[in-house]
Amino acid sequence: MSTDPQRFEILVVPEHVEGRDAASLAKSAIRSAVVEATGRRGSSGYPRYEGEGVVADIDPATRTVEALLVDGSELDYGLSVRVVDVADR
Repeated sequence: MSTDPQRFEILVVPEHVEGRDAASLAKSAIRSAVVEATGRRGSSGYPRYEGEGVVADIDPATRTVEALLVDGSELDYGLSVRVVDVADR
């Protein structure tokens, strides 16, 4: 049985936004989605999470997004993504 988190919240924010505080990041987010573990690994080798139009391969130990599609497309330049625990907000 995996001990990896089963859910994360993905926040798409402008690239210039700094910090890791979930509440502050949420205020700057232009899009958010709760993603859930699929039980599969993505092409990056990390666990795959999906939900609300977002597909992400996330390293659960570091909360680093290794691959991401939003509505089937990569992020536009000038945007970045942050991962927060669902319970953090």
